[in-house]
Amino acid sequence: MTRESEASRPGLPPGLEIDLPGRGRTFVRDARGPAGAPTLMLLHGWTATADLNWFTCFDALSEHFRVIAMDIRGHGRGIRIRSAFRLEDCADDAAAVADVLGISTFIPVGYSMGGTIAQLLWRRHEFRVRGIVLCSTSSHFADLRQERLSFFGLTGLAALSRLTTQQTRSWLTEQFYLQRKSAGLSEWAIQQIASHDWRHILEAGKAIGSFESRDWLPRLEAPASVIITTQDTVVAPDRQRELYQLLQDVEVFEVNGGHNSVFASKEIYVPTLVEACLSVYYRSSLVTN
Repeated sequence: MTRESEASRPGLPPGLEIDLPGRGRTFVRDARGPAGAPTLMLLHGWTATADLNWFTCFDALSEHFRVIAMDIRGHGRGIRIRSAFRLEDCADDAAAVADVLGISTFIPVGYSMGGTIAQLLWRRHEFRVRGIVLCSTSSHFADLRQERLSFFGLTGLAALSRLTTQQTRSWLTEQFYLQRKSAGLSEWAIQQIASHDWRHILEAGKAIGSFESRDWLPRLEAPASVIITTQDTVVAPDRQRELYQLLQDVEVFEVNGGHNSVFASKEIYVPTLVEACLSVYYRSSLVTN
């Protein structure tokens, strides 16, 4: 376990690199919170990192919770592997992080892609999950023909990235990714993005397009909160609303903003996220007591 000498951006909680037995090495933020506080496991969105997705949220959440935020495999300083990217493996990575840190139960908080991983955490590690918070996400992402074709294109690029040299992969990253994503971002954020493994990013896009939980999500018995971003053009609000209709014990929150509301509308989003997490915690306490 290797601790960061200092946060790479002011205001971030302490970071550490940890070895997950049999899985690889990953990077985690750990905001300890009050003594005896319940634990949140923050799971970031596609093409983000723990820092990029959650930097506006650490302080407010850690007033009530211990907050763990990991870089998902292939993203930032997440696990690097030779095998194909699978969302199920990401869920198992999160459970392994909890094992290494000595955390028995926790509340997964998933944003966009992270929401799929949170759902899989419940399915694969049911007795570890006290409840679940799902943000700007869905039970499925590709129904329409145009959506399916978009994700199919990522499949082809992912296969290409396996065959090309590192120099060519770096060029692909610059041409197809950084030029589109870095406009208006700070140097700190650009460095975060540039640290991704391009092959894994593409394969993650394919995995998101194939994700489907509508047949098993209704069996979720743990308390849930769903945050809907009502102006979202990445994950349609109607699709986000379909998600909460599949859940049994759910409280719904709305933020009038887009997919980037977690930082673009942080003055609204962050207090809503805190409320959503507390709602799950209080309801889970009623179940366990």
